[in-house]
Amino acid sequence: ESLLILTHCRPNTVRLVFLGAANVGKSALILRFLHDRFEHKYTRTVEELHALEYDTAGSGKMRMEILDTSGSYPFPAMRELCIRHSDAFALVYAVDDPGSFEEVRRLRDEILELRGAKNAPITVVGSKSDLTHSDGRVLLAADVMAVVEDEWDANFVEASALTGGNTVGVFRALLQQVNLPHGLSPAVGRRRDTMPRPTPKKRPPLKKTNSCILS
Repeated sequence: ESLLILTHCRPNTVRLVFLGAANVGKSALILRFLHDRFEHKYTRTVEELHALEYDTAGSGKMRMEILDTSGSYPFPAMRELCIRHSDAFALVYAVDDPGSFEEVRRLRDEILELRGAKNAPITVVGSKSDLTHSDGRVLLAADVMAVVEDEWDANFVEASALTGGNTVGVFRALLQQVNLPHGLSPAVGRRRDTMPRPTPKKRPPLKKTNSCILS
């Protein structure tokens, strides 16, 4: 097999990667943020890269890339590349699925192993925050927050793609962790600049032709 070497070539680019189990709402959160809509029909994600630019005070234009990954990443080497060459991580679980939080725990361990605790900006995202106990919610925000903030020293956010509640807060938290301006209204206003990347279904390589060189 050939080795894919990934190199950033845009200094004003930040890459945010969404990781988590299948069907927890990663794509739905991104879709709500970028296009302010919710797709009720579930479609399994292979891999998509979205990109947009926004102006920052004193820093000129920034390019924000959002990598939406599959809930069952089939190639460990590709997942490792993804982790090594992203700037901040959204680890997403669903509040009605305790197993998805265990996947977040496993992903965090993998990120820390590859990046080290000081170089792993992680925001844990509780998806489907609109659910109540009677709707099937099992994981309470206070309980998860105690683990994420006190034990892991990471950011914690709950959000709902269905209602749109706090979806901007997810991206604000991610950008804060990489010390970038987080006034996101200009970015939201330029949703037309978003570019989803279709990828092959059989083998989803981490193609990043707009910001990287693969060799």
